[in-house]
Amino acid sequence: MARAFGQGVWQVDFALYLHALGWGAPAIGALYTSALAVNAFATAIMGPLVDRHGSRRFLLSFEAAQMAAALLAGLSTAPAALVAATLVAGYGRGANGAAGPFAPAEQAWLSHSLPVRRWGEGLSLNTALAVAGMGFGALAAALPALWVDGHLQAQDYRWLFIFPLLGALAGFTLLWRARETLPALDDNGMRRAPARLTPDERKNLLRLSTVNGLNGLGIGLVGPLMAYWFLLKFGVGPEAIGTMMALGFFLTAGLALAAGRLSASLGVVETVARLRLAGLGLLLLIPLMPLFWLAAAFYVLRMAINRGTVGPRQALALSLLSSERRGLAAMTNSLSMQVPRAFGPLIAGVFFHFHWLVMPFILATGLQGAYILLFRHYFKGYDPAGE
Repeated sequence: MARAFGQGVWQVDFALYLHALGWGAPAIGALYTSALAVNAFATAIMGPLVDRHGSRRFLLSFEAAQMAAALLAGLSTAPAALVAATLVAGYGRGANGAAGPFAPAEQAWLSHSLPVRRWGEGLSLNTALAVAGMGFGALAAALPALWVDGHLQAQDYRWLFIFPLLGALAGFTLLWRARETLPALDDNGMRRAPARLTPDERKNLLRLSTVNGLNGLGIGLVGPLMAYWFLLKFGVGPEAIGTMMALGFFLTAGLALAAGRLSASLGVVETVARLRLAGLGLLLLIPLMPLFWLAAAFYVLRMAINRGTVGPRQALALSLLSSERRGLAAMTNSLSMQVPRAFGPLIAGVFFHFHWLVMPFILATGLQGAYILLFRHYFKGYDPAGE
């Protein structure tokens, strides 16, 4: 939650900050794509390391890197410094408060702390707290507009890097005090080498990667640059965008808790499929709205519905492999979304450059519709809560 506060600030303001510095839409999209690609690469190597060495040390390293990135970006407006900080911290990409490429470590740690039947609820609670932190951060993102009368300049945003710095410091302190239990240690203090994947496990991972690829590309087209889209479409600033996103994050927190409870009765797959289907129609309506408050209302509802299913989706992914492979399962779940998602901001940035503001939503609707159909087809009847 502390970490997510800083993420929430810059999901609202980072594209606006770059715009104030004179960056164009293609350049902003390319930076977001580069950050997502680096995040995906780091995620690819994280899962196996977590399965062998545990989670705590990697999460501590992540928080330390976040502090360094915040200091670098706060002290310099040079493009090289901002690029370096963004590649490390992923500013603006909207990570639901998760630990970036170290998310598999976080999920694996939580899964070892909970019985399988409680994964949906536990991971949903983690999501709820994270997005609530992002909600408070989104509110803080509006502070420059409250203190500055008129058009915001780059320097009006720059001091906000203090928030991810303090959030990462708080996260590091909390993690330092936490203790992790590593099951099945060998004589060298490492996790025992897990058995080879079974044919069913390989098939499930391939199916998960397929549906996540569709979902990830759809998210990348309309997620990371939404604050910039509202600026281009309606000419609104951080006070309106931050308030709107804060409402969305708080609603997401409530829906994440509800989805966790619903998955215990309805099942993980049906919970995800039904909620995501409800959000699909809202996605297509957003760019068709003539007024900011109408588009914002649909965006808030759609964001809450989609992000509220994160916990059940993580629970499903973690249950696809044996307990010794939960880092790999979490890594596959994250990576298979992040790689295609990385292309989305670059494509959307090009669309924005030509003022084609509806096209990303049309493409995303088709991709996420296919995701819902295949997700339900592949995993219908598969309920990790019943194991």
